[in-house]
Amino acid sequence: MAEEASEAAYLEEMVEETPLLFASSEAVLTIDDPRMHPVGKATAVFLLFTCLLGFLNGLDYASPNDGLVRPDEFVYRLAQSAPDDTATFRGVVVDDTGSPLVNATVYVSWMDAASQFWVSDENVTDEQGAYLLEGLDPGLVRVDIIVTRDGHRDVYSNRVLLSPPALIEPIGFTTLDFSFPSSAAFAAAPCENANQSDCEIRTIDLTSTQMDHPLMDPSAATGYILVGFGFMGLALIAAGFSLWSLKSGSVLILRTSAILSFFTMGHYYSACIFGLMAFLLTFAVPRRQLPLTG
Repeated sequence: MAEEASEAAYLEEMVEETPLLFASSEAVLTIDDPRMHPVGKATAVFLLFTCLLGFLNGLDYASPNDGLVRPDEFVYRLAQSAPDDTATFRGVVVDDTGSPLVNATVYVSWMDAASQFWVSDENVTDEQGAYLLEGLDPGLVRVDIIVTRDGHRDVYSNRVLLSPPALIEPIGFTTLDFSFPSSAAFAAAPCENANQSDCEIRTIDLTSTQMDHPLMDPSAATGYILVGFGFMGLALIAAGFSLWSLKSGSVLILRTSAILSFFTMGHYYSACIFGLMAFLLTFAVPRRQLPLTG
């Protein structure tokens, strides 16, 4: 007990002898400002403009008969980089009454890009009027359907775009059905020979009218339209994230909007470029601080 009393007395003496020291600091406690910095607000508005470009791009894709890019142009560009011998062409040939044409020759020819020579392949329709040609080159081809009847060789010609392989598929499939014109329609068509009454080869050639828009697989056009709706959906989602970031002040949400807008592409990849610019700008948005006051 004596030791405890002496220690207490010692501590009391130390407190009385030690002066009280106070120090002041200019440090201020702060918290993050929930409001978006003006740089972030400007970036969000820029992203809304980028989303508009992406939406217009999707609207272009979803309107196959109008706009800057059309299904046949889209498929043709994909076909240019596709491997050779990866296209399959199939379908059915019927006459003007809808009955299958048996033993009609389907003759396909195209210009080989490497050799610059015309290459061809052919097949004969079966009892159901069906034909199948494999190992063709994707891209533009000329299709001549040849039928021998009534002492004439009737040739029905069309310009066709063969689809390239899609995604992970090794083969691109093009399915087209042809309605072969009647004998009267061929008789009314101009004859290659000088004497119309002694015309052996009668031709109906539609290739000149199909220069801008060749025949193509309907499913390829449908896939093209679905891509357009995908672009429009991404653009709307990205715009929603951009508006959300303005309300919440979150730079992370703003960055998500920039990433989504990048994949909407835009005409001439404008949304890709602007989306990437906006993504980089999100790293330059300063963090605003609010001081804690009493």
